[in-house]
Amino acid sequence: MSPQLTSPPDGRPDVIVLDDVTKRFVIRKDNSLKERLVTFGRAGRKHREDFWALRGVTATIKAGTTIGLIGHNGSGKSTLLKVIGGIIDPTSGTVSRRGRIAALLELGAGFHPDLTGRENVFLNAAILGLSRKETEERFDDIAEFSGIGDFIDTQVKFYSSGMYVRLAFAVAVHTDPDILLVDEVLAVGDEAFQRKCLDKIRTFQQEGRTIILVTHSLAQVMELCDKAILLNRGEVVYSGESHEAVARFRDILEERRIDDLAKHADPEQDLAVPRILETTIRAAGREEGDRVEHGDDLIIRTTFEYPTLSPEWVAAIQMDNAHGQVVYGTRSDLIGHDLDPFEGRRTVEFRLNNVQLGTGKYFINVSLLDRSNRHLADHPQAVAFNVAYYPKATGTSYLEPEFTDLGSEQGPLATR
Repeated sequence: MSPQLTSPPDGRPDVIVLDDVTKRFVIRKDNSLKERLVTFGRAGRKHREDFWALRGVTATIKAGTTIGLIGHNGSGKSTLLKVIGGIIDPTSGTVSRRGRIAALLELGAGFHPDLTGRENVFLNAAILGLSRKETEERFDDIAEFSGIGDFIDTQVKFYSSGMYVRLAFAVAVHTDPDILLVDEVLAVGDEAFQRKCLDKIRTFQQEGRTIILVTHSLAQVMELCDKAILLNRGEVVYSGESHEAVARFRDILEERRIDDLAKHADPEQDLAVPRILETTIRAAGREEGDRVEHGDDLIIRTTFEYPTLSPEWVAAIQMDNAHGQVVYGTRSDLIGHDLDPFEGRRTVEFRLNNVQLGTGKYFINVSLLDRSNRHLADHPQAVAFNVAYYPKATGTSYLEPEFTDLGSEQGPLATR
């Protein structure tokens, strides 16, 4: 039985309900035709392997929300988006949807290479549910949004990847979708077009449409998404606030980095993984955890561990805001300190004087690098702090504003 789509008391109905969704792909190990003939039948089972792209995914997405799907490569993000869009069926479990869906899942998906851009607009719009009359009414807007000009009457096989994305996105957003699915394709367009697409997504958000976004840009997730779903090896690790999902994803990435270092370590050498053991932050004269006031001095103290004799090294910090944007960064060598090799533990301290940050939450990322700038250890979001509320302005910088009303000019226009 399919899960029920309901309308809760707050008036925001469930538009997508996933109930224990799994997806299995079969990976064949006999690649040639000869190998497949030899292994045909029961023996062939030994030459096949099941890959579970999704395992027991359960989630409910409400109308008018923007959801980010995040996770490392191979975690199941794109597969889940295709299941939601009805492109592929789940192996087990159920998916219920409400409303028209427009999907940007792959570069140029739905385009025929031998047709012109104009012809593909009508073809793709028909796939997305528009009648020919509706497409004709919206064609000029689609062509203008795509910005590909005279190339609209050129076969799309001659298009660049950026032109593919422009036209595909223009068609998708002009089909009046209730739900927009976007899978990383925005990363292909140029910077100006990416801003244009993000502005359109924000317009959709204001109109109360539902957006599900797959992206590797964590800053984009923090900025655009109300919620996020973190996938790892096909399973939902976390579903909730986007900033928490991003923090947990960074922890997973750090764990994978440490595992990779240990896996590729030379077993003949007593080589363990360098680590960042502890990081603390406080404002001078205040307790750890107190809010930072404008003009405070920040003290960041970190303890590194290197199990063998380290190379000459560099300690680095980076400060991000709650949207994942870099606010500040510095390194020991930039300040004029050349750090000698060490073995065991080493504690260093950065002091940032006269901090003038805007209201909000900030995160400190810590790194241990060698002199060739190779990262030996990283601790994303090692520690966080809050800057006190300032009611006169917003943003990442604290600036004391003044305002002067210079009055209005009197003239013919003013006296009419």
